[in-house]
Amino acid sequence: MPLPSRFKHCPHCGSAVDYRVPADDNRERAICAACDSIHYQNPLNVVGTLPVWEKDGRVLLCRRAIEPRHGLWTLPAGFMELGETTAQGALRETHEEAGADIEMGSLYTLLNVVRVGQIHLFYLARLRSPDFKPGPESLEARLFSESEIPWDEIAFKTTRETLRCFFEDRRAGRGFGLREFDIP
Repeated sequence: MPLPSRFKHCPHCGSAVDYRVPADDNRERAICAACDSIHYQNPLNVVGTLPVWEKDGRVLLCRRAIEPRHGLWTLPAGFMELGETTAQGALRETHEEAGADIEMGSLYTLLNVVRVGQIHLFYLARLRSPDFKPGPESLEARLFSESEIPWDEIAFKTTRETLRCFFEDRRAGRGFGLREFDIP
């Protein structure tokens, strides 16, 4: 399978790279023609939460103020940063995008988005307050019951799948165990 994105120049010296399988490897890598550096490209982690207001079962969504998918709704999430765990990144993103005070729960969905080289991880979270202060990446943050969710305005398949699983699990009265999916 081809890499989701390829680069042409070495990040170390700026020379052109060739794509070939290095000795003692089994995958094509970007190898600098000048300095022989091998550059590995690995998936990016997107981390976030599914915040729930337990008093009435509504979930928190944010309306995006940035591209991609400006103006559409999503769970609070973003790229994990170096130096943080997945849970720390999910908590940070929830504060940054929704200004929400949450108690972190367990990992709920792991979604492989191979075509763009990403892995999305969503944690269950309990909202401590229904008051939010969205950051610059969100136009608004709002609580929705299942019947109120603007399904046609959901920004990403990973958000839609996580919400679908949550409401399905809740209706079935089963626990919220880890769910794993591949997103085509």
